[in-house]
Amino acid sequence: MIKLLLADDHTILREGLESLLSLNSELSVIGKASNGEEAVELAGKLKPDVILMDIGMPVLNGLKATRKIKDLYPEVKILILTQYESEYYFFSSLQAGSSGYILKGTNVAELISAVTTIHEGQIYFSPVLTQTILKNFVLGDKLTATQGTLSPRELEVLKLLADGCSNQEIADQLFVSVKTVQTHRYHLMEKLNLHSRTELVKYAIREGILILEDSER
Repeated sequence: MIKLLLADDHTILREGLESLLSLNSELSVIGKASNGEEAVELAGKLKPDVILMDIGMPVLNGLKATRKIKDLYPEVKILILTQYESEYYFFSSLQAGSSGYILKGTNVAELISAVTTIHEGQIYFSPVLTQTILKNFVLGDKLTATQGTLSPRELEVLKLLADGCSNQEIADQLFVSVKTVQTHRYHLMEKLNLHSRTELVKYAIREGILILEDSER
């Protein structure tokens, strides 16, 4: 019997997943969390085998919750279950310690297969996303190699740029010089193979970086 913890801020989705997964005799949903902080707490109390973790949750987002859980309870396997078909989140989830990444649009059979696979100590990634990443890699797209390497400060600058802040406003908020902000912008564009502020903003919106920021407030 594989013990599961469901972490998602949407009640309907949690209840629906519990109903569907409980139909499988080898799976048992032992707990449900509505935010990342609660997921960390329940991971310690309930000792699940696998956690299905959403990304955009309040209080503490799923990536930070994953990192905390893996630090505290390394034996727990975490499967990211998200709507974001995003290379940025894909690489970030790997860095956080997840064992898999699957999209919410998948069917139940694939979800159960993913849970079983990571419970056995292997990794599982959504075939759709994996194909996209491999395609970009083959085509030489720099995004596949660099999205997971943005520093925390570069992410801060990217979020503020996407929020409409000027270089001076970013410098004031981060307590750095305008020249330092410009340097971070240059590094961002170089790493992501983008060529203007507009492209940086579009990238941040497309990859859900602004949504992730909101989920941490």
